[in-house]
Amino acid sequence: MEFTAEQIAGLLNGEVEGNANVMVNTLSKIEEGATSSLSFLANLAYEEHLYTTDASIVIINKNLSLKKEIKSTCTLVRVDDAYQSFTKLLEVYNQFRNNKTGIEKQTFIAESVTIGDDIYLGAFAYISDNAVIGNNVKIYPQSFIGENVKIGNNTLIYAGVKIYHDCVIGDNCILHAGAVIGSDGFGFAPNKEGGFDKIPQIGNVIIEDDVEIGPNNCIDRATMGSTIIKKGVKTDNLVHIAHNVVVGENTVLAGQTGISGSSKIGKNCMTGGQVGITGHITIGDNVKIAGQSGVSKDIKDNQILQGSPAFSYPDYMRSYASFKNLPSIVNRLNKLEKK
Repeated sequence: MEFTAEQIAGLLNGEVEGNANVMVNTLSKIEEGATSSLSFLANLAYEEHLYTTDASIVIINKNLSLKKEIKSTCTLVRVDDAYQSFTKLLEVYNQFRNNKTGIEKQTFIAESVTIGDDIYLGAFAYISDNAVIGNNVKIYPQSFIGENVKIGNNTLIYAGVKIYHDCVIGDNCILHAGAVIGSDGFGFAPNKEGGFDKIPQIGNVIIEDDVEIGPNNCIDRATMGSTIIKKGVKTDNLVHIAHNVVVGENTVLAGQTGISGSSKIGKNCMTGGQVGITGHITIGDNVKIAGQSGVSKDIKDNQILQGSPAFSYPDYMRSYASFKNLPSIVNRLNKLEKK
């Protein structure tokens, strides 16, 4: 797809300086700008690149005063906020790129499936009995949709996603490649022979609207009832959410976060990378947990935690300062004992 500087300015309510008819067909960072690419300058640390870039169009703030002349091949589009404007263009670009429709060859669709309008099914996608697929859903190649699965409108399912039977996916969701939704929860009971008997996992997973699930996430089905990911949740790569967990609205989970079974996470929470949360606990709203922390007890609202086991962030920093001084303290103690 191609856009002119005039079209971009119209979309962003901006002003053109230079050739309004210049065309761009790709995006680039300003320091790597090439002919026919569109870039932006929001961070003034990169301003020097504005005067040397080969990008054909650069979006800048209206109030930016130029220190030098730019190349004659570069057209400026001045806007109120360059960063927000470029983000808006990225959204438009992404919509165009993902605007696929139709059903490719070698796709299996069971006769009992209900399919909405304007969908896309990639090659080797498998849609099982009684699945319900909403309008404008995009399901990329080699994805598996199990029996009785329901997928809401405008949801995007990338290649290789597996959604087991009876799970529910809301509207406007994004499931990235390799995510597994509704695999069995980790349920085993010791037996007399010293082994383990599998406990059937007969629940499901419910993912509400506007949720984004990162690549290679595993969200386990409930033993009974539902594992629930509430509206607006965002997860990073390699996140594991165990059976019967509830993750509250607009909570964000960074990479390799693991949440054990039956724990409840509040709304507007944030976890850093490699956070571990034990089972059967409740974490309140607006809680922030620093990376590599381990949480093993209930947490009240509005707490900031760090450490393993995790505790109050200010207390952790004071304790860490003392810990760093521990060798010198021990040395002084040894000298005192010798005296």
